[in-house]
Amino acid sequence: QVQLVESGGGLVQPGGSLRLSCVASGSVRSTNVMGWYRQARGKEREWLATINRGGETKYADSVKGRFTISRDNAKNTAYLQMSGLKPEDTAVYYCAADSWDSDPPDYWGQGTQVTVSS
Repeated sequence: QVQLVESGGGLVQPGGSLRLSCVASGSVRSTNVMGWYRQARGKEREWLATINRGGETKYADSVKGRFTISRDNAKNTAYLQMSGLKPEDTAVYYCAADSWDSDPPDYWGQGTQVTVSS
């Protein structure tokens, strides 16, 4: 079992930046791959980025160049650095993890709200 706890969400102005964190506890193997997703009100969940334990990353086209995923294996923590935020980035952001690059991942955090508004 894995527990994931996100933090770092909040209200930010357009063009601003935020860094989300996701602390994992439990099975280390089950966090070989960690990722970030989001779900805006009335929309389907959207995959954003994935990182494996070796640091290899993948990004959705919608965030490539603006968002950066990283992880600190010693701290069992993944991060999502978001810059150039737009109002359409407003959503609940979720951290997810699994032992492999599965769709969908087995383990999910509770989510953290990001609101981009002036």
